[in-house]
Amino acid sequence: MADSRDVPLVLGIETSCDETGVGVVRGTTLLADAIASSVDEHARFGGVVPEVASRAHLEAMVPTIERALKEAGVSPKDLDGIAVTAGPGLAGALLVGVSAAKAYAYALGKPLYGVNHLASHICVDQLEHGPLPEPTMALLVSGGHSSLLLASDITSDVRPLGATIDDAAGEAFDKIARVLNLGFPGGPVIDRYAREGDPKAIAFPRGLTGPRDPAYDFSFSGLKTAVARWIEAKRAAGEDVPVRDVSASFQEAVVDVLTRKAVRACKDEGVDHLMIGGGVAANSRLRALAQERCEAAGIQLRVPRPKLCTDNGAMVAALGAEMVARNRAPSDWDLSADSSLPVTDPHVPGHSHDHTRSHDHVHEVSKGNLYT
Repeated sequence: MADSRDVPLVLGIETSCDETGVGVVRGTTLLADAIASSVDEHARFGGVVPEVASRAHLEAMVPTIERALKEAGVSPKDLDGIAVTAGPGLAGALLVGVSAAKAYAYALGKPLYGVNHLASHICVDQLEHGPLPEPTMALLVSGGHSSLLLASDITSDVRPLGATIDDAAGEAFDKIARVLNLGFPGGPVIDRYAREGDPKAIAFPRGLTGPRDPAYDFSFSGLKTAVARWIEAKRAAGEDVPVRDVSASFQEAVVDVLTRKAVRACKDEGVDHLMIGGGVAANSRLRALAQERCEAAGIQLRVPRPKLCTDNGAMVAALGAEMVARNRAPSDWDLSADSSLPVTDPHVPGHSHDHTRSHDHVHEVSKGNLYT
């Protein structure tokens, strides 16, 4: 076994939406995963308010970093790098994380790695199931994204095969939960009600599944509208809305399309591994149907435990550790948040090729005890 000192020790910061996540990872081993969520502050608005999220990140950042370091039992000076989500996400929220990462990296004299939120969702599976096979097919499903990605090298080569052309799956869950008066966020509560409902009770549409439709793209806007109109018609007729059956039938329509397209992509690309990540990957029916269909197709399914599927700092640290292990270029100090950072950029490298010189300069600056 390799000496643990030879395995990269990286702290990761995630602030793309409403969770302030800080993780500490040594190689592919998770040492700490600290999260401060502002979801309750957004619930009364029925969705995430960017300004509220940014302010919450500012308040939570330093305590959450300190909690993660304490939980991991490591000193800041022992770190081999600081990784941070540079995009995509909410611009103001991302800026809080990027600014904090720069400050810590600069003060400690450590390399800075601005990484991609979506690539991080793929890489987090290494913390649960070991190194990712190359290539790996990844189905990422969250409030803002539904994507099929082919990752040949998680640090440098991630190719998008398909994406949502309108509402993402998680967004559809939130909107239907709102119509059903179930509160926010919608995913967990619909999953809960669906367990007691009949998924075949109502034949809701499956978007973009026709023979002439894009093979790997997703559309949930039509489904969302169909469900909302069905509910409105019931209420207009003075009838009770069967919340459990609606939840189960709606959920089945979403996961049916997601798993069907993911398995098809694996077969078409000759890939025998499917990884599912993102917040909606915590959905119990998605996990069960994916397992069923992957087994039937001879595909090995990898899904992290639910806590690692939602936004967290561990996933950012995992990708950062992989960057260090593969000797990828650190980011420059002019790293900025990019709310629309494409997944084809797993990380934002620096312009200079003389990374040793850059790091040494920062190390000299840090000798002035900037970090206490």
